[in-house]
Amino acid sequence: MSGVMGEEDLVPRARSRLPVVCSAGLGLLMLLVAWLLDPDRFSERAGMIAFCITVETFIHSMCLFAEEWLFHSRQRYHGRINEIFQACFRGHVVFGMCSIFLMLMLGVVSFSGEQRSTIPLMCAVYLLLKSLGFLGPAPVEISEICEMKKMNVAHGLAWSFYIGYLKFVLPDLQNKVSQYSSTKGKLSSPRLHILLPLNAKVPTKPEEEDTNVIFHENLPELERDTAGVRKRSYKNSVYKITQDKETFSCVLEYATPLLTLYQMSHESSAGFGERERKQQVLLFYRTLSQILEDSLECRNHYRLILLDDEHTGDPHYLSREIIQHLKQQDREIHMDPIQEQTNEIHPVPEEGPIKYFNGVRHATYPEDPISNDPTLMFSQPQSLRSEPVETTDYFNQPINAKR
Repeated sequence: MSGVMGEEDLVPRARSRLPVVCSAGLGLLMLLVAWLLDPDRFSERAGMIAFCITVETFIHSMCLFAEEWLFHSRQRYHGRINEIFQACFRGHVVFGMCSIFLMLMLGVVSFSGEQRSTIPLMCAVYLLLKSLGFLGPAPVEISEICEMKKMNVAHGLAWSFYIGYLKFVLPDLQNKVSQYSSTKGKLSSPRLHILLPLNAKVPTKPEEEDTNVIFHENLPELERDTAGVRKRSYKNSVYKITQDKETFSCVLEYATPLLTLYQMSHESSAGFGERERKQQVLLFYRTLSQILEDSLECRNHYRLILLDDEHTGDPHYLSREIIQHLKQQDREIHMDPIQEQTNEIHPVPEEGPIKYFNGVRHATYPEDPISNDPTLMFSQPQSLRSEPVETTDYFNQPINAKR
């Protein structure tokens, strides 16, 4: 579960299709304007422009194919030409070029001398602008592609954190907390609270950030055979948090993958600075939230706490955020699982809470005293024993022809 710091205004949401819709709408509008200005030559010009765009895109794909085939065929594609072709040529470009070739061979389309000189000029301008980077994707497009393809550093770190740690620690956490509570006392929350500072700066000990957060002791260890290491130990720590003479206790730790992001931002070869690091932290938070919410074995066993990095001057910011999350959990409503009703048939006495009358069961309810609390009221069924009973046997009487 996520925190209460106002993540809706901070955590980036998945991008919508608004740019595509706007581009399509404006494109149709421009086509309408072009048709109104010159309806006689509209079809001819539109066909020539479509022809030029298809040809220049195909030529650019051929340049990509030459690079991949000459220098990367063995290392990247294991010498498979079909994989190189699929990586360089889009399906609609190949289909367009085949259609153009067939139309030229059959004489369906023809170009005048002016059009023939315009086609290579348009292709040359496109290829020059493409090679100089003027027609390359914008930074926001690159970001969208990386998010859609799960190619960000944050995606890999979030999945590694889940697969290599949370996936088996969180399901076992309830047992560890129960063992601890039976001897040491009940915790304020049985969940694992994971701290995620936006600046990715993870201290060695939480006490270094806030003196109101004090280490208490560790939960019982979890041992697993992992990656060749026999009985690798995993353990979580319990901390005491104090505020206004009030003490809370919970299982607490920082998200260790953020250490990687912080150290990468200080390496020039990593390729991103402070701004990119913050975006990666937010993507890490969003990706980890989605992963844990989709995991039935981890759901409701964790709490993600996103920490703002603009709290300079407040020495007890960390403890206030943790306590705020703990108090919010106390106000949450936990629904008990619905128990399935059994189909066992028990003998029902003639007299008691359920009575039989002419083969029909009637329930009697004890009268409850009047309460001020809102309740769901049912009208009490009246007994039928004192009322006249109809005993006519309609099935044995003859049926009259006339009604």
